[in-house]
Amino acid sequence: MSHLLEVRDLSVRFATAEPVKGVSFNANLGEMLAIVGESGSGKSLTALALMGLLPRHARAGGEILFDGRSLLTLSERQLRQVRGRDIAMIFQEPMTSLNPVLSIGDQIIEVLRIHEDLSRRQARARAIELLDLVSIPEPARRIDEYPHQLSGGMRQRVMIAIAVACNPKLLIADEATTALDVTIQAQVLQLLDNLRAKLNMAVILITHDLGIVAQWADRVVVMYAGRKIEEGLPGPVFDTPYHPYTRGLLAASPRLTADYHYRDGPLAEIPGSIISAAGEKGCSFRPRCPVARPACAQAVPALFSVSAGREVACPYVSFHAEVAHVAPVGR
Repeated sequence: MSHLLEVRDLSVRFATAEPVKGVSFNANLGEMLAIVGESGSGKSLTALALMGLLPRHARAGGEILFDGRSLLTLSERQLRQVRGRDIAMIFQEPMTSLNPVLSIGDQIIEVLRIHEDLSRRQARARAIELLDLVSIPEPARRIDEYPHQLSGGMRQRVMIAIAVACNPKLLIADEATTALDVTIQAQVLQLLDNLRAKLNMAVILITHDLGIVAQWADRVVVMYAGRKIEEGLPGPVFDTPYHPYTRGLLAASPRLTADYHYRDGPLAEIPGSIISAAGEKGCSFRPRCPVARPACAQAVPALFSVSAGREVACPYVSFHAEVAHVAPVGR
């Protein structure tokens, strides 16, 4: 099966640090892939590498294949033709991502004029259609308003309208619902899911919220300290998490079966912080791991294929019997 996006051994290096180390995953048309992990796991840097938007002093290695093209070999001019048209991104905070001195209409029109052969009048009509598509009321009036005149949820909808203006094949949503209240969050996620189905695009959803992943994602990748440490379907990953870090994340999250007042006890805490992974020679999670062994300090654990589409990077976790001697995932 050919994938729309194939990421192979992606690394992001700065002068003295490598915050993303050998990450591999793929995404398919019509699919929503979630990438989860605490702050500092490398999720956003991975997304910026896919977009070719890394800081000037950062260097990306490995391979990123999008629709058969190697993105890391493209010039900046060629990348500009891909960004916004074939790959689009919704950034974390819409108030800082939107230009405060331009109307929302001008910001949508700019994308359309750059990537589509449209006159300004045609682009404006299309922008109104896009605002209607993302359920902004009275789009013909709202198009001339400025970001500060809109609520947080409406600004996020404008960001989505800009992102889907050219019907991209891949949409990256980086913490797109973090700053929104629960009601608006659900509306935005429903909107993204509807657009994914309507436009048959792949969506990469970067989030901290495991509840969102369980409800909306088709597959989930768990990252820690720049590496992928588990991948699979949300149901199996959440029901039987293999990696100790995945188990910790789930134990630290409210479950649907828990009492509203948490009378069963407080949520579990993963001891320490991700800072402990800096300079760690073996498994980066070892300083915080409840099942760590001396051998964990010797080498970075390889990813193992547990079953079709299920991978984990911990050789000492309690697998089912049939997984005791699985082979490392090929690179």
